[in-house]
Amino acid sequence: MHVHAHAGRGIAGIVIPGCPETFQSFQEEPFQEDEHQRILHFREGDVIALPAGVAHWCYNNGDRPVIAITVVDISNNANQLDRSHREFLLAGKQRSGRETSGGKWQETSGNNVLSGFDVELLAQATGLSEDTARKIQGKDDERGEMVRVEKGLEVLRPSSREQRESERERGEREEGERERSLPNGLDETYCSMKIVENIADPSRADVYTPRGGSITTLNSLKLGILREVQLSTERVVLYRNAILAPYWNINAHSIMYVTGGRGRVQIVSNQGRTVFDGEVRQGQLLIVPQNYAVIKQAQGEGFEWTSFKTNGNAMVSQIVGKASVLRGMPEEVLMNSYRISNQEARRLKFNRGNQMAIFSPRSERRGHYDV
Repeated sequence: MHVHAHAGRGIAGIVIPGCPETFQSFQEEPFQEDEHQRILHFREGDVIALPAGVAHWCYNNGDRPVIAITVVDISNNANQLDRSHREFLLAGKQRSGRETSGGKWQETSGNNVLSGFDVELLAQATGLSEDTARKIQGKDDERGEMVRVEKGLEVLRPSSREQRESERERGEREEGERERSLPNGLDETYCSMKIVENIADPSRADVYTPRGGSITTLNSLKLGILREVQLSTERVVLYRNAILAPYWNINAHSIMYVTGGRGRVQIVSNQGRTVFDGEVRQGQLLIVPQNYAVIKQAQGEGFEWTSFKTNGNAMVSQIVGKASVLRGMPEEVLMNSYRISNQEARRLKFNRGNQMAIFSPRSERRGHYDV
């Protein structure tokens, strides 16, 4: 599962079977000590990758709402039952959901998974009284999936600075292991693996054009756990009237979520048909199938989006510009393929100069594209 924090900040915890409880606090009074697995600070722009099926929770300790985008790939080999997304609650209650029945949408709700057990058997299994067992079943708790912590959540956790330093060390260790091609065991694969990375920091951009914008890519080469999750992420910022060069996704489908501004998007199928030509705005989502060609242009206020791709190392093939398909072909091939002159073929190859992926807008004063 892929979680992208679009706004706000907080802390999140994951519990992976077989991993040690590495956070521990001890006090002199009996039953006052506590221990638990890793807790992470997250902030705007963070991407958190979670292995399939692990228990997790999050808490908003900031001063504004947390807005997060969650993507689950139901077609990967971790989904053994069928191509349907299933999840359950360990606590709380699903207030309402939707499921198809006979081709129609209908409201549904459910309790947490513990509520299905016999209360006496659950009490014996947990070592609790039957009264407490009933409480954790939550049948009389109407608060839903989200609960308010009235006095704040006090849990042992590292500071934000300590976490960033620890995540950086994990990243360096994983990079060294990849270079040495050493196999990882369960403890190295999940328990201590880096699972969070920020893609909102402009200094981490992979492509930057001063008057065009930036592209930041997060894949399994930067965050090793994405190899297991089989998802990658890309954040694109286009300045006013800038164009994202025509391209297609080589080995993945793409889910595009607009996080700011608005832009025009055209999508062309592998049969050359225009399947979408319209404007998308903040909060809208667009699906781009594998091998469909795409071109995007920002409108007056700019255009920002995050794309989630169904491959841990998703690859893009640019059609024009530096390091593109047409740039890599001989002029004679282009001349004969398109029935154009030698001069036209050269312009097709080199008109964008060294601009790669993001093209600056046309300069109205000078009547040409800035390079």
